[in-house]
Amino acid sequence: MSGGLINIGFGNIVAVNRIVAIVSPESAPIKRMIQEARERSMLVDATYGRRTRAVIVTDSEHIILSAIQPETVAQRLENREKEEQEIPVEIDIEQEED
Repeated sequence: MSGGLINIGFGNIVAVNRIVAIVSPESAPIKRMIQEARERSMLVDATYGRRTRAVIVTDSEHIILSAIQPETVAQRLENREKEEQEIPVEIDIEQEED
């Protein structure tokens, strides 16, 4: 993943290059990971009181909770990467004259 930002719901933005994983909060190991992050003050709750649908793990070991589906976050990442690939890059090469 390249640099940039991605919306994870309610106007909350995350740095794309810091995301390690986007997972569902349903399993016991993920629930433990969330609780441990809460105890270490490494939890960012971006759900605005709504049900947690996606858990975003960052390279700094922060855990971010989002109210949008993991598939939606992944789709936004994919769309962002496609847009970056479609942007034409102009290379200005100056030719030296002898």
